[in-house]
Amino acid sequence: MGELPSEPDKFDQPVNARRLARLADERGKPAGPDEAAESAAAQAPKPAPVAQAVEPPPASPRHQLEAWLAGMVESKASDLILRAGARPSRRVAGKIHFLPGRVPGPGPLLEVLEGVMGERRMETWRDTGSADAALHLDGLGRFRLNAYKQMGEPAVVIRRISEQAPDIEQLGLPMEELKKLALRKRGLMLVTGIAGSGKSTTLGGMIQYMNTTVERHVVTLEDPVELIFQEQQCVISQREVGTDCIDFEDGLRHALRQSPDVILIGEMRDAETVISALDATETGHLVMSTLHTVNAAQTVDRILSFFPGEQHAQVRMRLADNLAGVLSQRLLPRVDHGGLVPAFELLVSTPHVRELLQEGKTAELARVIEQGTEDGLISFNECLRGLVVSHQVDLQEALAASDRPDELVLALRGITASHGRPSREGGAKGGPRPSSPHDDGSSGLRMAGGS
Repeated sequence: MGELPSEPDKFDQPVNARRLARLADERGKPAGPDEAAESAAAQAPKPAPVAQAVEPPPASPRHQLEAWLAGMVESKASDLILRAGARPSRRVAGKIHFLPGRVPGPGPLLEVLEGVMGERRMETWRDTGSADAALHLDGLGRFRLNAYKQMGEPAVVIRRISEQAPDIEQLGLPMEELKKLALRKRGLMLVTGIAGSGKSTTLGGMIQYMNTTVERHVVTLEDPVELIFQEQQCVISQREVGTDCIDFEDGLRHALRQSPDVILIGEMRDAETVISALDATETGHLVMSTLHTVNAAQTVDRILSFFPGEQHAQVRMRLADNLAGVLSQRLLPRVDHGGLVPAFELLVSTPHVRELLQEGKTAELARVIEQGTEDGLISFNECLRGLVVSHQVDLQEALAASDRPDELVLALRGITASHGRPSREGGAKGGPRPSSPHDDGSSGLRMAGGS
C-alpha cells in the first residue's frame, strides 16, 4: 500500500499563518484579510498617551482667606477688609491698598465666617448685624474679627493682634504719667479714640507694666479676648463676654467677688456698665476701660449722655471723686520710615479738674488742658507740635488731626494762645522759642503756601 501523504506540520507554518489558522478554528471560519489586518494592528506597539495640562483646582474660600492673612502679615498691614463679591483690600500705615481678585460671594463667605466665628456669634451677627471674634492661626498669629452686614450681605474686617504684650516704653505715649496711673490702687482710667487708634494696645501696655512691677490680680472682661498675657508678677484672669460671662455688667458684678485689684472692661457701652465701673472704683479697685471719643472733654460728655438729665449732677460728682485720668489718642502717618505714630491728649485728676466736674463746667476742660499749667495735662496741640518739630509727622497731617489747627499754627510760630503757659522745651513764657515755620532754622518747617 502506498503511504498516505503526511499532514504538514503546523509548526512549520509561518507565525502569522499559524495565528490566522488558530483564529479560524476558534470562530469556525477562515480568517479573512480584514481580520488579519486587525490582528496585526493589535500587535503593533501603541504610542504613548499625550500628557495633558491639568488645571489646578481653585482655592477654597478658607484657603483664600488664609492666603490673604499671610499677605497681610508679610506686608505689615493692620487690617484686612473683605466684602462679599467686592475687591479685597488691606490697610498699611493707615492707607487702603486694593488686592487682586474678588472676595467670594455671599454664600461661600458666610460659610467661612460660620466656621471661624461659631454658631453663637453668628446668631448675634444675624440678629444685630455685627459680631466680634478672635482667630489664631499657626504660623500667622492672632487676629480680631468684626463681621458685619453691608447691603444685607456678609463682610468682615480682620485686624492683626500682637502676640507679645506691648512695652509701655515703646509706644510713644506719655510713659511716666501712664506708669503712675497704672500703679494707682483705685480710680477710673479711660483710654479713648476712634476704632483702630490703639486703645487696646495702650491698655495692654499698662497691664504688662503692672505684670512686671507689682503683685496684683487683674481681671479682664473682653469681647473678644485679644492679647494673651504671660503671667509674671500678676495673676491675670481673662474672661470673654458671651463665653465666660453674659455681658460686661454681669462680668463686673461677679468680678467684685473674685478678689481683683484691677478690672479691665473692654468698652464702656451703656449706663449700666458705667455705674458698675464707678461702684468698683468706690470699693477700692482700679478700673480701666475704653470709649469711642476723640478727646478728653468729649469723653465726660459721652458718659453723661448715657444718663437722663436729672442724673447728670450725681454722675459728675462721682466722676469728680473717681476719675483718675483720660488718655485720648490718634494715629498719624510717620514721615521718616513709614508706619504710624500716636498723637495724644492727657487729662489727669487735678484739683482744678475735679472742681470743673463738680460744677458742671465740662466745656472748660478743653481750655484747662490747652493751658497745661498743671502737671499731667497735655493737649493734642502740644503733642502735635512736638511731633512736627521732631520731624516725625508732616505739618499738614498734624493740622488735619488738630481740633484747633489755627492755635497749632500759632504755637509752631512760637506764639501761645493761652496766657503764661509754660513750654515743655523752654520753661515759662518768654523762654527760648522754636524756629518759625518760615525760618530756615533746624526745624525746616514750611506753612502751606509759604516760600
